[in-house]
Amino acid sequence: MKKITRDSLMSLEKYAAARKEFRANAIAHKRLRTVHLGEHVTLLFEDEMTIRYQIQEVLLVEKTFEAAGIQDELDAYTPLVPDGRNFKATMLIEYVDEAERRIALTKLKGIEDKTWIQVEGSKKIYAIADEDLQRENETKTSAVHFLRFELTEEMAAALRYGVSLAMGVDHAQYSATLGVNNETRTALVNDLA
Repeated sequence: MKKITRDSLMSLEKYAAARKEFRANAIAHKRLRTVHLGEHVTLLFEDEMTIRYQIQEVLLVEKTFEAAGIQDELDAYTPLVPDGRNFKATMLIEYVDEAERRIALTKLKGIEDKTWIQVEGSKKIYAIADEDLQRENETKTSAVHFLRFELTEEMAAALRYGVSLAMGVDHAQYSATLGVNNETRTALVNDLA
């Protein structure tokens, strides 16, 4: 896996010049890595390109060019890059209406721990959620979570071989199951060493 380092990032000036094309490529790349689980839950599976794009955008918007500031962004975002034996995803709980979202977030406490993937022929793998910090409190969950799905070597080999991949949510207040399309499955298999 390609590693994101301070030296591998573009300077603000170079990124500003390349931004339009880089952004178009990143958005097209993200489209293949986005899975909608029902109407209100979206998983964006991160990889080196999605995280590199995020870092470059943050550095540009915040006009960060000092070494310490750049390192802070690297430290915050690079843990979201899969390491060859897992998938990492940003989970978004999306409701257009703010009042509806507030109510839903109180009902969906723990949804991040009930989100799963399943390699054909294997048991469900439930997400390890929010390793960086707690994103839920006594009354509600957050609209954004960071998930990690750890695979065994056998699961990774089966996916590389071509077996199917399913995903879903088994929460008492929200249930969804989806067979992942071949394009997305192929994009995710590229994350496996």
